[in-house]
Amino acid sequence: MTGLATEPAASAVRAEAATDPAAPAPGSLDPDTLLDELEAGCLRAAEPDPAAPGGWRIRPEVKIAILERFRDRTSASWEVGPLTFRDRAAVPPRDLRDGPWRVVPGGTAVRRGAYLGADVVVMPPSYINIGGWIGEATMVDSHVLVGSCAQVGARVHLAAGVTIGGVLEPPGARPVMVEDDVFVGAGCALLDGVLVGRHAVIGAGVTLTGTSRLYDLVRERVIFGTPDAPLAVPPGGVVVPGARRAAGAFAAAHELSIA
Repeated sequence: MTGLATEPAASAVRAEAATDPAAPAPGSLDPDTLLDELEAGCLRAAEPDPAAPGGWRIRPEVKIAILERFRDRTSASWEVGPLTFRDRAAVPPRDLRDGPWRVVPGGTAVRRGAYLGADVVVMPPSYINIGGWIGEATMVDSHVLVGSCAQVGARVHLAAGVTIGGVLEPPGARPVMVEDDVFVGAGCALLDGVLVGRHAVIGAGVTLTGTSRLYDLVRERVIFGTPDAPLAVPPGGVVVPGARRAAGAFAAAHELSIA
């Protein structure tokens, strides 16, 4: 079983801390309570903050603490019926037997350090990686991937086959953030720190990355991300797949369009 973020070598963790003067020192969070605090929801890799760009504040120290756990390359095995799984001992699967959620049998895994709110439903098979945050009453349908440190709000519907991109490196990078009461249609991919505002609807099959452009037909504007601010779907926005006419004589002759 693999998540969305790679499991970096210890040298990569140390290099990031050394080259980023703003990055907190490794070990600034208590390693003994890190996973418990993440699972309780009181510690997050990104959290709402009206004063921050895009309304979210990134907490690099949380990612650094998670990356430090990957320095321990000790492996362990877990047996589930006739199946055997092997992974890093420091970031094992989470025990989901007790909690105010539904995790339907059939291949789902949630890594330790992931938060599940009350009344969350996870359909099989799905994977929620370390640092992921899923708000109350959210529906995670089949074949959904929620990456490392990705933030998903309350009462969100992640339809079948959705990918919510996560990121651990560099620690200051933004994870994908999906705010409350959002619907994400089947087969969507939200990547590269995209922000989806409250009550938005992402139509089936849409892929949004940090370089995507949104064409607002109501306000007649183009929405795009910058190095300082992620691509942000406005609150209440409805996004559907679209295409533009490709430039050039060859494209015109063949009536080509690009997404």
